[in-house]
Amino acid sequence: MPGQYTSVAFTDSLALQELSASIGSVGDAYDNAPAESIIGLFKTEAVNRHCAFAGLSEVEYAVMEWVDWYNNARLHSRLDYLTPAEYESAYYAQRQPRRPALV
Repeated sequence: MPGQYTSVAFTDSLALQELSASIGSVGDAYDNAPAESIIGLFKTEAVNRHCAFAGLSEVEYAVMEWVDWYNNARLHSRLDYLTPAEYESAYYAQRQPRRPALV
């Protein structure tokens, strides 16, 4: 059956959490664009910098090293030139802890 299928239960679950589904209309590229952008960035920064990988273990190490850098150490202009880890720490440091509901 061509096209996408999204269950009503899935849609209802997203609505309860006040989230939007990342599902576009059939045949568009809106869902794939961010993934393709990250894959292109990865290829440029991790794969093309190495002349050749000697084996699978070197590829796996390069992937883990790049993902760690991307998630924790890169400076990001949209985050006021903080690393994602620094920005996340600052965000949670200023949030008030949730108190349990009194019965």
